[in-house]
Amino acid sequence: MERNELIQLRNIVKIYDDDVILKSLNLSVKDGEFVTLLGPSGCGKTTTLRIIAGFETPDEGEVFFANQKINNVPPNKRNINTVFQKYALFPHLNVAENIGFGLKLKKTPQSEIDKQVEEMLELVNLKGFGKRSITSLSGGQQQRIAIARAIVNKPKVLLLDEPLGALDLKLRKEMQMELKKLHEQLDMTFIYVTHDQEEALTMSDSVVVMNGGEILQQGSPIDIYNEPANAFVADFIGESNIMPGIMKQDKVLEFLGTVYDCVDTGFAKNEPVDVVIRPEDVILLEEGETSIQQKNHLLKGRVKSCLFKGVHYEMIVEARGYDFMAHSTVAEKIGAEMYIDVEPENIHIMKKSDIETMKEIEYRLEHDPTATEEDDE
Repeated sequence: MERNELIQLRNIVKIYDDDVILKSLNLSVKDGEFVTLLGPSGCGKTTTLRIIAGFETPDEGEVFFANQKINNVPPNKRNINTVFQKYALFPHLNVAENIGFGLKLKKTPQSEIDKQVEEMLELVNLKGFGKRSITSLSGGQQQRIAIARAIVNKPKVLLLDEPLGALDLKLRKEMQMELKKLHEQLDMTFIYVTHDQEEALTMSDSVVVMNGGEILQQGSPIDIYNEPANAFVADFIGESNIMPGIMKQDKVLEFLGTVYDCVDTGFAKNEPVDVVIRPEDVILLEEGETSIQQKNHLLKGRVKSCLFKGVHYEMIVEARGYDFMAHSTVAEKIGAEMYIDVEPENIHIMKKSDIETMKEIEYRLEHDPTATEEDDE
């Protein structure tokens, strides 16, 4: 079923002390989606969330909710609730009183408050915890109470500002699944802020990658991972081998002096591009092994390191001055000579960024004696 647009941010600008935090940002969120704002610290994702909530007012641009402009609508008048990283629970109130606090402010009858609080406790798997003190709960339990308090009023949108940041790794993974399950059970839009790529890929219908106050790419987790829009997205979403290359012609790529088949078209002949190869797509072949491509089209390298990562080995293979990262269930010996191969559909080609990556500049300066830094300006 096609979802309708629920929230729109149009040309949003936010400035703090002459520092531009959001740069003409445009964002669309559909009704019922689980959308994650993902990016490094300081990229503007929390500011975006606070503008949606009404805690911040944009210096320029418009905020729409269900096709109604809400720039001047106060937070308590928006059909939106927020769960913060610091849960802001009331220590002098017990669990049930915390959850029912908003209902009490609305002068809801106590019998109805009690009924809804019990429903929320069951929903977050804390049935029977109503009379407990907040201070007696674990971090994970407090987080569930904060979520229950936020959704008991049945808002149309739930905003979550890094709510799992204070939890340990095991509990964080458990809560990721709990949040995804909650979203599936509730008729509610979730907008989630995190700098954790795994969280974003695990839970989201749509991932919004941000950096420097701008949205670099928005799409499904699979699209963001497999088809990054630029080098920053590729590098930020999981591990990547990113290097300069040249599209000789459609479906023919050259990088590090070696020609590979690829599946990309629409580039000019001999157009400089950025090449992305995920570590799990790097194929390591020994002398004499069957190759996908002709051996004279393979890179020959040497294994520099091999680390056990639990589900795979992470190896660094140096080839022509570039350190390739490869993931494999088979460990190769350090010092071993290997051929590097990759299937055409696993080579991802991107248009050149306006600013070349430092890796490319460093590589050219190191391997081309005639190159200077001015050549890259």
